[in-house]
Amino acid sequence: MLIRLVLVLGLALPGFSTAATIMVYGDSLSSAYGLPREQGWVSLLEKRLHEKKLNYTVANLSISGETTIGGKNRIEGALKTHRPAIVILALGANDGMRGQSLEAMRGNIETIIRACRRAGTKVLLVGMRMPPNYGPSYAEKFRNTFRELAARERLALVPFLLEGFAENRDYFQPDGIHPTAHAQPLILETVWKELRPLLKGQ
Repeated sequence: MLIRLVLVLGLALPGFSTAATIMVYGDSLSSAYGLPREQGWVSLLEKRLHEKKLNYTVANLSISGETTIGGKNRIEGALKTHRPAIVILALGANDGMRGQSLEAMRGNIETIIRACRRAGTKVLLVGMRMPPNYGPSYAEKFRNTFRELAARERLALVPFLLEGFAENRDYFQPDGIHPTAHAQPLILETVWKELRPLLKGQ
């Protein structure tokens, strides 16, 4: 009886939330690099969830320059701290740009996915692509890594985070790598299409 009373009072307290957490686990493409944080696609996602009255909060653990090995090394702590219902896993771009081993990248992503599975967390895998100057063979193998992982692990997949504008220079900052504020809603739509089926109440 006492436990039930405590639970009822707890739910009534201001600031008490039963919202599930969506954890975005990426690199500079998800950390709003070069932009005010509120203009990034992750903040736009949080705003959309609120507007649609979906009971989720968003934790953005994206770090500029992050690689899959960095993500692998901190995933257990991140899962323990945030206890997410869904992880949007958007790592690998920096591995590719540094020409790192695709087998190592695949292994790191697999480790992250399996850690999420042990925690009872759904994973939305986000794919990337390499520019042609990295060589057609490497670029194709890089692209296929995400498809193959999603198929083998039976995961929802965003095939390409920058779908629809990757070849349009107007949507990129002067460095030619990081999307502008105008591109962020496009990224949100690309992610939302695959995320929406994973959400409760949708």
